[in-house]
Amino acid sequence: MRSLSRDELRAIDQRAIEEYGLAGVVLMENAGAGAARLLASLGIEGPVAIACGPGNNGGDGFVIARHLEVAGHEVRVLVASPRTGYRGDAAINLTVADRAGLAISDLSTADAAVWRDALAGAAWIVDALLGTGATGAPRGTITTAIEAINAARSAGHVRVLAVDLPSGLDADSGATFGACVTADVTATFVAPKRGFDAPAARDRTGSVHVIGIGAPACLLAAYGVSGRAGG
Repeated sequence: MRSLSRDELRAIDQRAIEEYGLAGVVLMENAGAGAARLLASLGIEGPVAIACGPGNNGGDGFVIARHLEVAGHEVRVLVASPRTGYRGDAAINLTVADRAGLAISDLSTADAAVWRDALAGAAWIVDALLGTGATGAPRGTITTAIEAINAARSAGHVRVLAVDLPSGLDADSGATFGACVTADVTATFVAPKRGFDAPAARDRTGSVHVIGIGAPACLLAAYGVSGRAGG
């Protein structure tokens, strides 16, 4: 499947909403539900810790958490950004997660030790911290969360699923400018990111699986992308 740039992916989202009438929250629901199905297909034998950042990537994480809980899995949501800062579709899904009674911990000011404790015992960690729009080096608590995720993975007791791309990896270049998640699996939406083609990026993404978000096939075809998801 053809790899797409950050701007191409942004255009697909925008056109799906403005030209085809698909609400952004529907696209987020489709993305998160698809990522949850992928994770379940890989086997879940224990709790799932979902680290959610401040934007739509974090919103995807809230959707994933809800679908995994519905499927009977133990889920803990770790919020790396102040809850009052969420906007739009991500805020909607945070509200749904709250009202559904999901276990949500605000770790937006937590230090490394608190993050390590929050991740302890998880069978899977879902990295929903930063999405394709992020550029430059991660900062603040996001850096702390990334380092804690990598430390947990290095200890050998947990696998990591990155949502759309590993946090800290540049979507266009595949470069890293600071802390970056090392994932076992990446659930990427619509198409692989251009940065995944960089040789060094492969050590960060693990196996890449493309997840559809429900954008019309004719729209995807305009960007040289098939509507069929796959590994």
